[in-house]
Amino acid sequence: MLNNLLKAKGVFVCVLLLSCSAPANDTDILEKLKAARADLEYNIIGPSEVPGFVELQIGNDSNFYVSSDGKFLFDGDVYLVGEGDFSNVKEFKLNDARKQAIIGLDFEDLIVFEAQGQRKATINVFTDIDCGFCRKLHKEVPGLNKLGIEVRYLAFPRAGIGSKSYQKAVTAWCSDNPLTALTDYKNGVDKQILECDENPVAEQYQLGQTLGISGTPAIVLDDGTLVPGYRTADAIAKILDLPG
Repeated sequence: MLNNLLKAKGVFVCVLLLSCSAPANDTDILEKLKAARADLEYNIIGPSEVPGFVELQIGNDSNFYVSSDGKFLFDGDVYLVGEGDFSNVKEFKLNDARKQAIIGLDFEDLIVFEAQGQRKATINVFTDIDCGFCRKLHKEVPGLNKLGIEVRYLAFPRAGIGSKSYQKAVTAWCSDNPLTALTDYKNGVDKQILECDENPVAEQYQLGQTLGISGTPAIVLDDGTLVPGYRTADAIAKILDLPG
């Protein structure tokens, strides 16, 4: 596991031996950052778990940390060293944000494949119409439903708003039968592009970005845990502590 962590972009495995000067206020920190790169947009999020550093957003990327005296800046993930494992600090925060977002979803904005019989669990899947592994995961949906797992789809067209994948997602969500339309697309069936007012595709795509979704399929459990990538129905059932 450690080798994988070290290969990740910007991961810090360090012991801080630096002694910082007296902490500066947010204004002082921003002034120093702008003096270094005035062409960038900065936003201080707040204190971080790393002593002497605050969380910083540069542009749309919030994965930065700057020392409280404004002298040192690094980007990447921070891991909490615990007994037997390393835990991504940002994931703790994102898990809570994802949990609250899932609670606040409007059921009518989702494409839902209901569980057969008693519903035992729910998964929320950010999907891209043209994503190969999304199509592979969709073939697992009947098996998931038989296991009592409800599958709720949210749109995440990776190419962005206005792209061909975005238009296909809008078509699926605007169709008279969204379940059939989405399944047709997943099976490679081409369809006439549709539009409808107040479709949720753009909003769901932006929500995914806010919640740290960068690829598809991205499965979000009801407790906010992110399970990235393709999984078989049995593997998902195991993650949910259900019999496969």
